[in-house]
Amino acid sequence: MALIKWGEDVWEPLRDLTELERDMTKWFGRRPFPGRWPMPADGGQWFPEVDITEEKDRLLVRADLPGMKQEDISVEVSEGALTIRGERKEEAATKEGKMYRMERSYGSFLRSFTLPAGVDASKVNASYKNGVLEITLPKFAEAKTKQIKVDVK
Repeated sequence: MALIKWGEDVWEPLRDLTELERDMTKWFGRRPFPGRWPMPADGGQWFPEVDITEEKDRLLVRADLPGMKQEDISVEVSEGALTIRGERKEEAATKEGKMYRMERSYGSFLRSFTLPAGVDASKVNASYKNGVLEITLPKFAEAKTKQIKVDVK
């Protein structure tokens, strides 16, 4: 018996184009700040999703890396860029039955982002918990934004 997602129209002829449009929007439609395009490392075919938030005193980067081991993840800051790389190893195939559908991605990945001015890269801190890599980059004291009241006359 084949499994079909609930609510999915089996006969929708343009489903592949709809999925392509969604993927293109994901790739080109939302970039929190100017960054380098994701590039595959060593032929890798997947790019972890990343959220980047600028707060008052820090830049916070969260990357979804489910199923990875901490020792398979590398974080580097060099020449004004933050680079996250790693490899998710494919699980051994079962000897019973056959693979019906494979959607999870495996292999090497590399994500690199240009850091905005004012980030103190020497104090970068990273933690990995529950499949989420969290990287904190504090801002220099003078780079922290401050509000200035301007009287309008």
